[in-house]
Amino acid sequence: MVHGLLGGRDRIRLVEPLPYRQLIGVLASSALVLTDSGGIQEEAPSLGVPVLVLREVTERQEAVDAGCARLVGTDAAVVLAEARRLLLDRGAWEQMAQVANPFGDGHAAERAVAAIGALVAGDPLPTSWQPAGREGAR
Repeated sequence: MVHGLLGGRDRIRLVEPLPYRQLIGVLASSALVLTDSGGIQEEAPSLGVPVLVLREVTERQEAVDAGCARLVGTDAAVVLAEARRLLLDRGAWEQMAQVANPFGDGHAAERAVAAIGALVAGDPLPTSWQPAGREGAR
């Protein structure tokens, strides 16, 4: 059904699952993503791409709560209205695109390397890195 309605249209890409690097490239060049994939709901906000979630519920509620994703269900009229609104209303699009990523800031690996280095050296971790209730832990 989707291919019949949207296939072959300009500015719309219907794709099978992509290798990760290619997926990130496609997401980064997208103005809007419509998906039912939980992983895409996490990746798109990292790139500032608004997400319309084609589900009634999501396990990635953080994105919905933050405002970078919106649950729209599967009703074609609702999906079309929401997509059209974001594509035609720059302010609505920017409101979703400029939300801080609720899944992290992209620097977890750097903090992990620094934490491992501090632990190996016997240095305390910065308190801002301590799990709740573990202030002063080494």
